[in-house]
Amino acid sequence: MRNVAIFLSAAASVAISNQAWSADFSINTGGETGAYHGQFCPALGKRLSEAGFSSSCKESAGTTENMQITAQSPAQLGYGQLDVLALKAKEFGGASNFQRLRVDDVRECIFAVTKDKGLGSYGEVAVRADDLRFVLPPERSGSAATFEYLKEIDPYGIGRAGDVIHAANTDEAIRIALNSDKTVALFVQFPDPDNPRFKLVREKGGHIVPVIDRTILNQRIDGLHVYFAQETQVENANWLSSGTKVVTACTPLVVFTGRSSAITDTALRDAHQKMAVSVMNLRGDALMPESSIFATVLKRTRELTATSAAKFVEISEQAREKAAPLFEKARDAARKAVQGGHSPKDPSNEPHGAPDTKESDR
Repeated sequence: MRNVAIFLSAAASVAISNQAWSADFSINTGGETGAYHGQFCPALGKRLSEAGFSSSCKESAGTTENMQITAQSPAQLGYGQLDVLALKAKEFGGASNFQRLRVDDVRECIFAVTKDKGLGSYGEVAVRADDLRFVLPPERSGSAATFEYLKEIDPYGIGRAGDVIHAANTDEAIRIALNSDKTVALFVQFPDPDNPRFKLVREKGGHIVPVIDRTILNQRIDGLHVYFAQETQVENANWLSSGTKVVTACTPLVVFTGRSSAITDTALRDAHQKMAVSVMNLRGDALMPESSIFATVLKRTRELTATSAAKFVEISEQAREKAAPLFEKARDAARKAVQGGHSPKDPSNEPHGAPDTKESDR
């Protein structure tokens, strides 16, 4: 009888384990043709399968929608930009509703393009923000959320931008900007020199403005850098040239999910906890797409040393210093607009705590 009891107890344990591990986890990505959905998610799904979990990749509008889905169904996973997570967490109950499973070295970069020869640094864009027109991808895109984040952390610079429009997609945003005067298109994507958008910029006579500034590089979320200064290639070398490289701020790609404690079903909660630990314990290269395109891109991209980054920060600050009276005027106007005479908090020198219609670069 004792052996029978032991057998039944073991059988019950196996049944509970099988029930937990049989949960299907949805991984919310981005547009059908984007990198989140077509490149990164299949690699993650393969690793989950090897660990005994089933999963499926689901299209979405991007980081913001993925956060909304996860806030409502904490067992689901999502891909997204770290800067958008920092900005949008408060809209979905706070950062405590999300757990970041992976924040690896894969990063998406901010590109600002214009044909205005007078715009050569982020500082010059910032001081002229109220005189420029900004063209962004769709309102629910990660790029639009990044611009919103930049406005929030730089209220007296980019935060002064008033003429902002949204194009149907990133390509259209670039075309509008490069067919107009005093106009800047801003978008976020993986730094792939084979992307036809960079060729479009060259053909239209535009140039890429380095999006580097002390305010940007100072941002943190739970001690993590939100942005890194990186040098990335935007044109491949050929027999006539050695290729073109630009420096700009890049934000990490994140895999996130909800809190296991928010899942009411016991078996699903247990499976979710095991799944989360499994993903967190994976090596970073195990989550790289199987095609070599992104591995090649990473080899072409390098993080700048503090000394190199400081040079670009200095260029941006010099532009701001020249326009110091303008900024003082903006601050005075902001102070007067606040009831009680209290000036708004300027987060530019403080750590910042706390993502799209279906974009093809996700």
